[in-house]
Amino acid sequence: MKSHARAVVIGGGVVGASVLYHLTKVGWKDVMLIERSELTSGSTWHAAGGMHTINGDPNVAKLQQYTINLYKEIEAISGQSCGVHLTGGLMLAGTRERMDWLKMVHARGRYLGMELDLLSIEEAHRLFPLMDPKYFVGALYDPIEGHVDPWGVTSAYAKSAQIGGAEVVRHNRVTGLAQRADGTWTVSTEQGEVHAEHVVNAGGLWAREVGRMAGLELPILAMEHQYIISEDIPELAGQDKEMLHVVDFDGEIYMRQERGGILLGTYERAGTPWSEHETPWTFGHELLPNDLDRIAPSLEVGFAHYPVLEKAGIRKVINGPFTFAPDGNPLIGPIRGLRNYWVACGVMAGFSQGGGVGLALSNWMAEGDPGFDVWAMDVARYGEWATLAYTNAKVRENYSRRFRIRFPNEELTAARPLRTTPLYDRLKAENAVFGESYGLEHPLWFAPAGEKAEEDISFRRSNAFPHVARECAAVRERVGLMETSSYAKYEVTGAGAEAFLSRIMANRMPAQGRIVLTPMLNERGKLIGDFTVGRLGPDRFLVIGSGPAETYHMRWFLSRKQDKGVRIEACGQRLQGLSVAGPRSRELLAGLTRADLSTASFPFLSIASMDIGPVPATVGRISFTGDLGYEIWVSPEYQRTLFELLREAGREFGLELFGGRALNAMRLEKSFGTWAREYRPIYGPVEAGLSRFVDLRKPDFVGRDAAAREKESGGALRLTVFQVDAADADAIGDEPVWHDGKVVGWITSGGYAHWSKASVALGYVPKALAGAPQGFEVEIIGERRKATPLARPLFDPDGARMRA
Repeated sequence: MKSHARAVVIGGGVVGASVLYHLTKVGWKDVMLIERSELTSGSTWHAAGGMHTINGDPNVAKLQQYTINLYKEIEAISGQSCGVHLTGGLMLAGTRERMDWLKMVHARGRYLGMELDLLSIEEAHRLFPLMDPKYFVGALYDPIEGHVDPWGVTSAYAKSAQIGGAEVVRHNRVTGLAQRADGTWTVSTEQGEVHAEHVVNAGGLWAREVGRMAGLELPILAMEHQYIISEDIPELAGQDKEMLHVVDFDGEIYMRQERGGILLGTYERAGTPWSEHETPWTFGHELLPNDLDRIAPSLEVGFAHYPVLEKAGIRKVINGPFTFAPDGNPLIGPIRGLRNYWVACGVMAGFSQGGGVGLALSNWMAEGDPGFDVWAMDVARYGEWATLAYTNAKVRENYSRRFRIRFPNEELTAARPLRTTPLYDRLKAENAVFGESYGLEHPLWFAPAGEKAEEDISFRRSNAFPHVARECAAVRERVGLMETSSYAKYEVTGAGAEAFLSRIMANRMPAQGRIVLTPMLNERGKLIGDFTVGRLGPDRFLVIGSGPAETYHMRWFLSRKQDKGVRIEACGQRLQGLSVAGPRSRELLAGLTRADLSTASFPFLSIASMDIGPVPATVGRISFTGDLGYEIWVSPEYQRTLFELLREAGREFGLELFGGRALNAMRLEKSFGTWAREYRPIYGPVEAGLSRFVDLRKPDFVGRDAAAREKESGGALRLTVFQVDAADADAIGDEPVWHDGKVVGWITSGGYAHWSKASVALGYVPKALAGAPQGFEVEIIGERRKATPLARPLFDPDGARMRA
C-alpha cells in the first residue's frame, strides 16, 4: 500500500468504485480505494441490481441515463461483464391519479430524449401477460430499463480504475482521519497511514462512522429491505425475451425475472431501520433474518395482481440493509468548512445513479464544479438541524412512501414541526396551513376561520385556490403582511467586506443605504445564486438569499474567502423577518416610525436601520410581490411585538395575512424568476434574463470571463414567460414546451396569477425561438395547452407601483 495519494476513496461498493474510476478519467492517476473487506461488502452485493432512467428530478434523470450508457465503456476497458439485462420496463397505474403521474413522467421524458410510451392496459397486458388487467388502468413503457450484476459492475469499475493507474486495497479498514494544518489528510488504516490531499467518504453502510472520524453527523440511515425469489414459473419457460422489469405502485412492489423465477421486492409501509445509531464494523457479506410477516400485505397484493405468483413457492428470501437520506436522494459533494473532504453516500439506487455520482464528484474535485446541476443530490441541502432523530423519522417516512405519489401541494408530516419562529403559534391560531423549507415551518396560505387548515392534495387546483386569491387581492388592493423568516440571511462585515462581495457577486456593490440585486456565478459563468445585497455601513452588508440554499451558499462563501479582515455569518433564525406589501404599505409603516418613508427620502431599493414603534429594525424597500413593499428584519425577541404592532395598525388599511402561495402567484404575474427554478447552475445570466445585473465593467469577479463570452454569443437558451390556456390544472415545473408540433424546451415553474386571472408558466426555449409570437404549447398532465409568450409582465409592467 502506498503511503501517499492525491485522493483516497473510502469504501469499495459500487459508488466508491465509480468515483475511483472517474477520478482516473479526469487525469488523477495517484488515487486509491481502501475497502475494509471485499469489494461489494455492505449493501452492494445483495442489491437487486435494478436500473432505470426515470427520476422525479430531470437533472438526476440525466445522470441515470449516463450511468446506464456507461456500462458498455467499463466492460470494454476492463474486460469484465456487467451482466446487463436491458429488458425494458413497465410502470403500472391502478388509479386515475397514478395515470396522471405517468402522463407527467412521459411528458418530462420528451425533453430529456427518453423514448417512453404511454400504454392502454390492453397494450400493457400484451407485453406482460402475467398480470391481471382488471387491477390497472394504464401503464408507461421504458425501453431503457432492466438489471445488472452488482458484483460485475463494481468489479468493472474497479478494474477500469486500476488500468487507469488507481490502486485498490482490500481487507484494510480505515480507523481514523486527521486533517493537517495545510488541509491535507492523514488516513489511518489497519495496515498503516496514507497521506492524502483529498478524502472521499463512500462508506455506504459505514458512511456515518467515516463521517464521525471527521466530526460530521451525516443524515443517513439504513433500512431493512426484503425481496423474494420465486421458484421456477412455467409461464416464463421458453420465452424469446426476458420478462420486463415491472413496477406496481398500488402493490408497492417491483419485479423482474431471475433465471426461471421472479424476483419481487417491496417498500412496505411499516419499514424497519437497521443499526439506528451505529453500524458494526463486523457486519459484512451476511443477511438479516427474514421477516415475511412484515411484507405480507404487499405479497398478498402481488399474488392477486399476478396469479402465477400464488402458485409458485418461494425459493429464497433476501433481507439486507440499504442506506437512505431523508428524501431518498444521494448525499454528494464537499462539506462546508472542511477542506478536501467529500461525501458520496446514501446512494440507494447505485446501479442507476452510481456512474452519475462518480462523474459529478470527480468533476467537482478536479475542476471545482460538478459541471452540471446536482442540487437534488448535494449534501448542502441539509443543515445542522438534520439530526439523527430527524433523519430516522424522515427516512422511515420516505421508505414507506417510495411507491406512493408525492403531489406537488403535499406537505409530509414526519419530524414536524422541528424549526419554528416566535410567530408559529400566532400564525397557527390564524389558521395557517404550513409548509416546511430547510426544516423551518412557514405559512403557505390561511384557511378561513372555522374551516380546517388542511389542503386537498392534487395535481389540479385545490381547495386553497379561492383563499390564495383572496390573499392576493388584499395585497394588490390594500396591504398584506407575510413572515419572511424562511429567507437566508447573511451578515458580511469588516474592512475587506466590499472587496470580497464584489469578487464573488456579479453586480457592483451598493452605496451605503442602498440595495442591489445580483446573481452569483461559478467559474463557468452559470448561476449559483440570486441575492439582494444591502449596505448598512461602510463595512457592513446584509445579504438575503434563498432559505434552502443557506448551507450551499455558505460553503461557497467560505471557500472563496481570502481576506482575514472579512467576517461572514449566516444569521439563520437569529434574524427574523416580516414583509408588508401593497399600495397602502407605506401609509401603514409611516404611522409607526419617525423615519421619512417618502419616495424622495426612501426610494425603491433603499435600506436603513429605524425604529418601528419601540422595535429596533432594519428596513429595506423591496418586495418579491413586485408591488410597493418593505422587508423588515428584527432580532427574534422583537418579532411578536412587531407582528402585533403591524396587525393593530393595519386594521384601518384592511391588512390581511398572506403566505407563500400568494407570493408565488404575485411573482409569476411580475415575471420574476426564483432560485432553484429559473436560476440554476445550468443557465447563464443572459439566458436567464439577468444580464442587466452583471456588471462587466468590474475588472475581476468569479465567472466574469465566461459571462462576457455568453454576452457576446447570446447563449443558447432564453427564459420565456407564457400565459397558458389552462383548464383546472396549471404548470408546476418540468413540463415540455412545444412549438409547431415539436418539443423545444421545458417549464421551470408555473401557477395561477390570481390578480391577473391568468395561468402563467416560466420556462426555457432555444434563443432562436424566443421572439416567436405564437405556435407554443405547454403539456399539462398529458394535454397540450396553448401558450402565448408575454413580452411584458401581466402586472405593473413598467414597475410604477414598485417604485411609487
